[in-house]
Amino acid sequence: MTLFDPGTEDAPTERTTSEPAFLQALLDAEAGLTRAQSSLGLAPAGAADAVTAAAVASSFDVRDLARRSRAGGNPVIPLVADLTAAVGAEHGPYVHRGATSQDVLDSALMLVAARSLDAMAGDLARTEEVLARLAVAHRDTVMPGRTLTQHAVPTTFGLKAAGWRSLILDARDRLRSVRDALPVQLGGAAGTLAAFESYGSAEPLTLVEVYAHELGLAAPQLPWHVLRSPVADLAGALAFTAGALGKIAADVLVLSRTEIGELAEGAGGGSSAMPHKANPVRSTLVAAAARRAPGLAATLYGSMAAEDERPAGAWHAEWATLRELLRVVGGAARDTAELAEGLVVRPEVMRAHLSLTGGAIVSERLSAELSGRLGRARAKELLATASRRAASDGRDLGAVLADVPELEEADVSVPELMDPARYTGAAGALVDRALTRR
Repeated sequence: MTLFDPGTEDAPTERTTSEPAFLQALLDAEAGLTRAQSSLGLAPAGAADAVTAAAVASSFDVRDLARRSRAGGNPVIPLVADLTAAVGAEHGPYVHRGATSQDVLDSALMLVAARSLDAMAGDLARTEEVLARLAVAHRDTVMPGRTLTQHAVPTTFGLKAAGWRSLILDARDRLRSVRDALPVQLGGAAGTLAAFESYGSAEPLTLVEVYAHELGLAAPQLPWHVLRSPVADLAGALAFTAGALGKIAADVLVLSRTEIGELAEGAGGGSSAMPHKANPVRSTLVAAAARRAPGLAATLYGSMAAEDERPAGAWHAEWATLRELLRVVGGAARDTAELAEGLVVRPEVMRAHLSLTGGAIVSERLSAELSGRLGRARAKELLATASRRAASDGRDLGAVLADVPELEEADVSVPELMDPARYTGAAGALVDRALTRR
């Protein structure tokens, strides 16, 4: 819990990355290893039962473990001592047998990541479903398309919503791929599995596979103590997800400005000083997460440059960073789902804004159509003259063009050409195609 990170408060990933949750993941990693060894005859069944029964986070003092972790540089060392004592003299020797601290901590990190990604999946699914409905409902809702902050040509809100949905599905697919590949870690002191052979394992590679099965993680081809692809891939997928969510938030923030008002959050936040305000708080929190995530991912990418067979510092930099990244992106996924579910769309405002440029929003169409009727040079000259006259007289471009005899003689229907709703191209077909993706 923190006063300065409201975007992560009460998010599903706050629970999956909490201190007790992380401690439970460490204990699950230890218990899973003992069970794996027991299933291969390397430890008695009683040891597996005893370690599993003792591996309950509420039985251990998180704060005390944190203090004692300073001595060895990681929390596994004091945890192994406490878990061994809790298991008792008979089966205590089978706790952590043959493993190194990084085996357990990396496996726990992957468990925390898996549980967090599973939690995020539900919020992404909520968002996708709402955006699909918005895309259908507003397939033909015309609005100004904006490029470099200015009105460009007409588009539809349905196409915008379909684009948002596409990003959500891209994020979902990346996270799903990473989730399915999250590996267990087991290599022993220097990644050779030598200690497990000393403890009687004739097939240590089989032990890795059984251990992975116990934890519900993938079996890696190699121990990855210094081969940090799993963490880097996870960082990339999370940073992408934050950016995808941030794109939605950025659009909502712009379109809900007072002077635009084409969208609004259904439950805006208040101001401590201005009673009239309904701030787009959900979008604001998501936008903040999108700015934080790349820096966190960069730290995890930086940790790939890990020396020797076990690194000093690079590995250690990952723990808190990965947890924060999972929390930040998980909070953003929750907030985006709430944002989408409460989004207010104002088609009438969108339509009204199409006239703000006095008809210039369809100038591209006018140029193309008139070039075909009058030739490119004459069309360019005519439109330039009409645009200057419209600006100087304060008139709509369509009204000026309607007074040009040459266009009437060429059988040009000015009202039809000036209608923004008739210049959305393949927007509807694009929406339809985008919605076929599942």
